[in-house]
Amino acid sequence: MRAVVITKHGDPSVLSVVDLEIPSPKDDEILVKVRATSLNRADLMQRMGFYPDPFPGAHEIPGLEFAGTVESCGSSVSNWKIGDPVMGIVSGGAYAEYLVVPGMQAISVPQNIALENAAAIPEVFLTAWDALVCQANLQAGQWALVHAGASGVGTAAIQICKAIGAYVVVTCSAGKRDACLALGADLAIDYKSQDFVEVAMQATHGKGVNVILDVIGGEYLNRNVAALALKGTIVQVGLMGGGSTAFNIGALMPKRGRLIGTVLRPRPVDEKIAVTQRFINEMLPLFALAKMRPVIDRRFGLDQIVDAHRFMESNANTGKIVIDVC
Repeated sequence: MRAVVITKHGDPSVLSVVDLEIPSPKDDEILVKVRATSLNRADLMQRMGFYPDPFPGAHEIPGLEFAGTVESCGSSVSNWKIGDPVMGIVSGGAYAEYLVVPGMQAISVPQNIALENAAAIPEVFLTAWDALVCQANLQAGQWALVHAGASGVGTAAIQICKAIGAYVVVTCSAGKRDACLALGADLAIDYKSQDFVEVAMQATHGKGVNVILDVIGGEYLNRNVAALALKGTIVQVGLMGGGSTAFNIGALMPKRGRLIGTVLRPRPVDEKIAVTQRFINEMLPLFALAKMRPVIDRRFGLDQIVDAHRFMESNANTGKIVIDVC
């Protein structure tokens, strides 16, 4: 099979397409013929050596999500059959024509979503939903603040907030405001010219937002606390702005707020299966009802993986960057 490997850590030129053996599924796994995968910031960090694969194999193959068809099933798998369209998250290995994944970790592709587009769903929708709903307990009628609203996680978060009846304010660049508003954002803040703390407090009549979903980190942390409502929750899912900053914890205490750090990738298989199964039950039906959809900026072929990484590094995309594998 053809797969992209990281030959050494560095800029996008270290990515190379090579021929490798097709993996074999274990008893509880399925072998998937991958139709498409998508880029995530973690892929860029892994390529640069800042985010090692928590479950490394013989070759360092990036890729955290996939969409494809079941090629074969392990002996104990009973919920899938050959040819079924599936999507899901993996800890790595999705930049390849085939991959193996636990059968209970795979998700059926909604009938109204094209297989090649389904690769833009798993990582960002699971991340945003797990952070907003499972961990922060966002409720209908509450306010969420989502940073990088035009990113993959951001565009998923907007749709999830609206699907559950919550209000959502996002930060983004000026050129991406309209796209965020079109997805349902109640307010879209140009982070370069507007103070998101001031806007969030005005929108909530001085009460602050109940949940903050942050992929930035860095100096945003103290400002997040300033925008937070009493008993609110900040969920940190990324560190695009840096992982270290001076933090005034004294400002968080009187708000009785919570600061949660979370990632999906290194979680044990049983935890990934649990969050996947809950997502299937609570969120997947909303795709069939057209209440949520993947947002795709552009597509690249597997042989264009270097260009795809460079494009993501430019921060020009709104939504996902999809890689057509087969």
